[in-house]
Order: sequence, then C-alpha cells, then structure tokens
Amino acid sequence: MAGSGKKKRKKKTGYNRLGMLTIAVTVLMLLGILMMQSRDISDKIAVYDARAAALEQDLEEQKSRTEEIDKYKAYMKTDEYAEQVARERLGLVKDNEIIFEEEK
Repeated sequence: MAGSGKKKRKKKTGYNRLGMLTIAVTVLMLLGILMMQSRDISDKIAVYDARAAALEQDLEEQKSRTEEIDKYKAYMKTDEYAEQVARERLGLVKDNEIIFEEEK
C-alpha cells in the first residue's frame, strides 16, 4: 500500500504542474491582450487631446470674433455710423458742404 500512495502523489504533482502551466499561459495571454488594448486607448487619447486643442483654439477665435461683432454693433448705434451710411448710400450732405463730383 505504501507504493500506491506514491503513485497518487506523482499524478497530483503532474496535474499541479499542468494546471500551473495552463494558468501561467492564460495570465500571459490576458496580459498581452491588456497591453494591446492599453496601446489602442493611448492612441485614442492622443487623438482626442489633439481634437480638444483644436477646439480650444477655435473657441478662442470665436470669442475674438464675437468681441469684434459686439464692437461693430456698438459702433452702429453711434451718430457717426448713421452719418456715414447716409453719405454713402443715400448721398446726403450737410447744409454747409460743397460737393465736387468727378466727370465721367
């Protein structure tokens, strides 16, 4: 009976080694997959960072444009603008002005 006990231990040891090898291979495969996904995610993050930078720049340009529009809007409310439009589009002049026209 003593000899039969040794055989069982050898079988268990063989199964343990095979099980450990299977677990090690599985863990290595999972690690490889995680590394590939990590690289893909890093690439996506780089693309999104570049896109965010471009959007930030566009936002700054739009803010600048909005400021220019607001300044022009304020200018349009002045008498100077009304006078300029009256002269250019309507051909109006002040009472004491003399108009010189070019011959065509």
